Amino acid sequence: ALRLTGGRSRCEGRVELEQEGTWGTVCDDGWDIPDADVVCRQLQCGHAVRARGNAAFGRGHGPILRDEVGCQGHERDLWECPAAPEHDCSHKEDAGVVCSEHQEWRLSGGRDGCAGRVEGFFRGTWSTVCNSTWYETEATVLCRTLGCGDALQRPSFGHTLPGKMVYLCGSLQPSLAQCHWTFNKSAPCYQSWAAGVICNGTGS
Repeated sequence: ALRLTGGRSRCEGRVELEQEGTWGTVCDDGWDIPDADVVCRQLQCGHAVRARGNAAFGRGHGPILRDEVGCQGHERDLWECPAAPEHDCSHKEDAGVVCSEHQEWRLSGGRDGCAGRVEGFFRGTWSTVCNSTWYETEATVLCRTLGCGDALQRPSFGHTLPGKMVYLCGSLQPSLAQCHWTFNKSAPCYQSWAAGVICNGTGS
């Protein structure tokens, strides 16, 4: 068993493995993109866009189960990769990954982090969001995800980034990633503006 914890989606976070009923972590010595690729693929999260060390997603607990991991990148799971039998690590060296299917969001150009043009990070790039299906539900989902309360207004902006995302939420989902979405398909974006939102909370 394998999971990512401490990230903003199931496709980002600290790498944790289960061994005989106990969850443990992986040391960042030698941790690189081929190692992270195996994790992302095993979790059906695409490929790795970042391999992180130094407990970037917080320090884990339990045993440190792998050190000096040396995946080629084609292995089916992390246990297949060679690793050192002993480790000299502490949890401040816990390894993490960001996979291509991880999505995160930010609001830019507003007065704080709770207002502005909606930008989404996906497959290693920041994109704008088309307002063709940007309604109250989608805006509210995003405001809540960002810890900014509910949506007050939905201003429009020009598209300024190469990528385009489209979201359509049938209901108030925990995050936009759980709504219907498409990436870089031109049709729903035809003649659309970039979505914006002003939330009623204030950002940190």
